[in-house]
Amino acid sequence: MSLSEISFSTTVKRLYFYKLKANVGIFSSLVLLQIMAILFSLNGTGQMGTGGMGFSVSVNYYSANLVIGFTMLWAFIQSIMLTTKSFRYDDFTFVTNRVTSNIANIAFLVTVSFVGAVLALLTSPLLKVVAYYFLNHEVLLETSAFYSPTEFMIGVGATSLYVLLFSALGYLVGTFVQISKIFSVILPAVFFATLFLEAREGAGNLLASIISALFTESSFALFFIKVGGSVLLFFFLATIMSNRLEVKQ
Repeated sequence: MSLSEISFSTTVKRLYFYKLKANVGIFSSLVLLQIMAILFSLNGTGQMGTGGMGFSVSVNYYSANLVIGFTMLWAFIQSIMLTTKSFRYDDFTFVTNRVTSNIANIAFLVTVSFVGAVLALLTSPLLKVVAYYFLNHEVLLETSAFYSPTEFMIGVGATSLYVLLFSALGYLVGTFVQISKIFSVILPAVFFATLFLEAREGAGNLLASIISALFTESSFALFFIKVGGSVLLFFFLATIMSNRLEVKQ
C-alpha cells in the first residue's frame, strides 16, 4: 500500500468522524421531528368503520409510515445543508479535496440514514402500545406489538434505503444549487410544473411510474437494485458536478 493511499483513507476517516462529532445536533432535530410525527399518527394512519343493528365497529390502523415520511424529509433537508458553503469550507481545515470530501459526506449520510431508519421503525411498536393502553382501543387485531428479528432486519434495510434515497437526492439538488443559485428556482418550478401537468393528465404518467417502481416493489432483491442503483446514480452525479465547484473556487 502506498503512502498516498494511506493518506487518502486516513483523510476520509478523519473527515467522517469530524462530521459525526460536528453534526451530532442534527439527531436532536430528527428526534423532535419524529415526536411530531408520532403525535400526528395517534389518530391512526388509516381508518374504517361499519355498523348494524345495535352494534358498530371502528378500526384504526397504526404504523410508522408517517414517521418514516418525516424522516425522509429530514434527510433530504440535511443533505442539502451539507452542500452549503459553511459545511464545505469546514472540510478544508483538513488536507482534503472534493473527492475525499464527497466520500466522507456519503459515508456520513449512510450513517444518519441508518440511524433515522432504526428510530423510525421503533416508533411503530410504541404507537401500538400507546393506542392499546392510553387511547381506549380494547382489541389489537392481526398484529404484534413488536417485530420479529427477521421483520426488523428487513424493515431496517428497506427503510434505510428509502431514507438514503432522499439523502442522495437532496445531496444532488444541493450540489446543483451551489453551482448556480438559479437552480433553486428552476428545480422547484420543474417539480411543481410536473405535478400540475401530470395531475391534469391522470394516471399512467412518468412521475407516477417512477414512484410506483420505487415504492411498490414486492421483491426485496429488485427493490434493492432499483433504489440502490438510484442512490449510486445520484451520488455519482453529485460528485461529478461538485468538481465544478472546485474549479470555480
